[in-house]
Amino acid sequence: MSIHKSLKLKNTLVRARNVFTRAERLEILKAKARWKEGESIYGLPKTRTDQ
Repeated sequence: MSIHKSLKLKNTLVRARNVFTRAERLEILKAKARWKEGESIYGLPKTRTDQ
């Protein structure tokens, strides 16, 4: 039995992502000086993806 084509995982994204991972958000916030090393990584402020 084969897997339906809609259920297969693709290695590449077709369109741009609209969310960042926590690590990506931390990098952006560090660059903007809105997060400092040692602060909690939970409850981070929102970051825009269109930079």
